[in-house]
Amino acid sequence: MNKLKHHLNIEILDTTLRDGEQTPGVSFSPSEKLEIARVLLSRLHVDRLELGSARVSDGEKEAVSEIIKWAQPHGFSGQLEILGFIDGGKSVSWIRDVGGQVVNFVAKGSVEHCKLQLRKTPRKHIDDVEKEVARAVDAGMQVNVYLEAWSEGMQKDFPYICDLINSMENLPVKRFMLADTLGLLSPVETARYAQWMLSAFPEKHFDFHGHNDYGLVTANSLAAVQSGFSGVHTTINGLGERAGNQPLAQLVVAVHDFTGHRTRITEKELHHASQLIQSLSGKRCPWNMPVVGSDVYTHTCGVHADGDRKGGLYGKKLRPERFGRQQDIALGKLAGRASVETILEDTSWSSGLNPEQKEFLLSEIIRLGDKKKQVSSADLPYIIAGVKKTPLKKVFQITRADFRSSLHGMAHSCVAVDFNGQSAEYSAKGDGGYDAFVRALKKCLKQFGLTMPKLIDYEERIPPGGRTDAIVETTITWSFGGRTHITTGVDSDQVLAAVAATEKMINFMVQ
Repeated sequence: MNKLKHHLNIEILDTTLRDGEQTPGVSFSPSEKLEIARVLLSRLHVDRLELGSARVSDGEKEAVSEIIKWAQPHGFSGQLEILGFIDGGKSVSWIRDVGGQVVNFVAKGSVEHCKLQLRKTPRKHIDDVEKEVARAVDAGMQVNVYLEAWSEGMQKDFPYICDLINSMENLPVKRFMLADTLGLLSPVETARYAQWMLSAFPEKHFDFHGHNDYGLVTANSLAAVQSGFSGVHTTINGLGERAGNQPLAQLVVAVHDFTGHRTRITEKELHHASQLIQSLSGKRCPWNMPVVGSDVYTHTCGVHADGDRKGGLYGKKLRPERFGRQQDIALGKLAGRASVETILEDTSWSSGLNPEQKEFLLSEIIRLGDKKKQVSSADLPYIIAGVKKTPLKKVFQITRADFRSSLHGMAHSCVAVDFNGQSAEYSAKGDGGYDAFVRALKKCLKQFGLTMPKLIDYEERIPPGGRTDAIVETTITWSFGGRTHITTGVDSDQVLAAVAATEKMINFMVQ
């Protein structure tokens, strides 16, 4: 019988804190690991969380201990897992010292790895794994076993894999976690090997642990699920070695939309988790990454905007509202009348535009698009003012922005503003020039009963060539009024470019 019917709920083990840290240049501090764990368990509701590896460092020990201490009163202790090694009990002692209850042992999933890496016979490695599992069980731990390079073993050494699993028949191993360590499988192979495993061991719980070297990891994970595997391993944003691991967001929507299975993941929290990991890891998502990419819910083509406007013709299951996001319209050379009309519906400063002026506005947007300029909603007041041939009154103006930085100590900024003829001036210190500016600006805004819009993303673009006087373009993404807005500032000074983008956003906010 196909095991598919026995587990409609697919377990998710997220390994951002362990395998995700194997991404080049990524290392989370103990406090960052704790924050990530809180989000993954309390908000996303992952079933299991792999915290890290035993015996790595003092910092790892501190981070794992803190997470376990936090998890105990919140009822998450049984969902925390730690990678352990076949090392004569050293990992078991380390995990016991930090208060861990679940160990994920790494065993070799291929004969070649036993012989060439461990310099052991397959039989000797199997005996060592069996002893290590027994030692952990005696210590009161729950045990799962990874088969590292399982995909390579399935291609060459299936009898060895059967011997390894059979050797633990009388030990309470809860899960066998089968790793495509080098991401070398195709979906057809994944399905075939999954079916072999389930035919040989119909009562075992198998997880699939995929890597994305060929860009096939989601297809492979889906093949494993559809074949009858009980769990899948993921990381936020696909962090991991080389091309990374299975991205959580893509796995969740694929399981929910293409199978009869479900996960416990809260879909509306996927974008928040993605942004958190981008911020803490310093690794940005590709703009077109499914579900969480910055541009995946933006219509650029006027035809698409027109179809959506008239009848939701370009709607799909992956609607932005499903993930707590919103549909955006990009204005550029491909914009059409529907794009402009949709944007204008959300504005108050566009009143009074007649049909001829709207046509002129569209032609101006297209002209700017030909010059590689994408128009944001915050740019429209300036363009409309030109269309109406009336000057745009700056309701809010930054009249002074001074900065002082030092190798030793915090940056300092003095900011003066004018709002509807009233002035305010404040100083503040901050972690860098722009941070000091924002802190001073918030004081100015508070005087007028205004609050700063939330900064979502900040990006600088400097033309190549190495010139010290190069023009800097700073693009800032904001959240205001339940929507995302983008403003751009240009200046030869990096901080002043950001100041210009900020002034533009405040003016947009108060119009």
